[in-house]
Amino acid sequence: MIRRISDLIFSLLCLLAVIIGLGFLFAIIYALVERGLPAFWTYPVFTESVPPPNEPGGLLNAIVGSLIITGLGMAMAIPFGVLIATYMTEFGAESRLSSAIRFFNDVLLSAPSILLGLFVYAFLVGPLGGYSALSGAVALALIAIPMIVRTTDGVLQLLPREIREAAVALGVPRWKVTVLIVWRAALGGIITAILLATARIAGETAPLLFTAFSNNFLSFDLTEPMGNLPVVMFNFALSPYQNWQDLAWAASLLITVTILAMSIIARLIVGRRM
Repeated sequence: MIRRISDLIFSLLCLLAVIIGLGFLFAIIYALVERGLPAFWTYPVFTESVPPPNEPGGLLNAIVGSLIITGLGMAMAIPFGVLIATYMTEFGAESRLSSAIRFFNDVLLSAPSILLGLFVYAFLVGPLGGYSALSGAVALALIAIPMIVRTTDGVLQLLPREIREAAVALGVPRWKVTVLIVWRAALGGIITAILLATARIAGETAPLLFTAFSNNFLSFDLTEPMGNLPVVMFNFALSPYQNWQDLAWAASLLITVTILAMSIIARLIVGRRM
């Protein structure tokens, strides 16, 4: 009897925690939709750049800048992340170096993003002579790499050892086993890791404040400051101008929908591979 009562109480507490968590989540989503969606009908969000105070405009330069910085950051992070995880699992599984890499990767994974932004600011922004999109991409890459390494490492460890042993027994070189068999078998998990890492860095603000900063005009120069959604959202949300506040809500909704879409795609890929 006591066990049943204890089990019921614990179940109710878990259910209460779920309800509270979902309540906050739906409240946030409701606020984003209520405040952000009207801005898409009021302002030319996708066709014009950031406007001056109290004038019509959109977020074109910030959207393009976010795509460039995030894309460049992921282009840097994907090769490093996948290759590091592959070494730890396929070539140095029992080595001390792999253990050390896993430890430091976990440290980086839990490190505040602002620290990585300060690191890039100290070692890259100064030598380049100022803020730049390239510095912002490097900062985002440093955030994405640990996540790709951790997820890819876990996926590769789940693959049966027999598929590797069978290929090696047939005389296939080790690198071909990794590229043509292991990576192909783990492709769904690797893509999921990439999508989750992209969603992770898409809304990062603190690193970009120290590295890419912002630009109110459409720019493709990687050596100069570049507009991006997180920094524009941060600056506009603190402004006293109504049009800037409305665009901040629109940027918040756009980032949230993008991250939600990437998370859903990642879940669908995992579900199909399972």
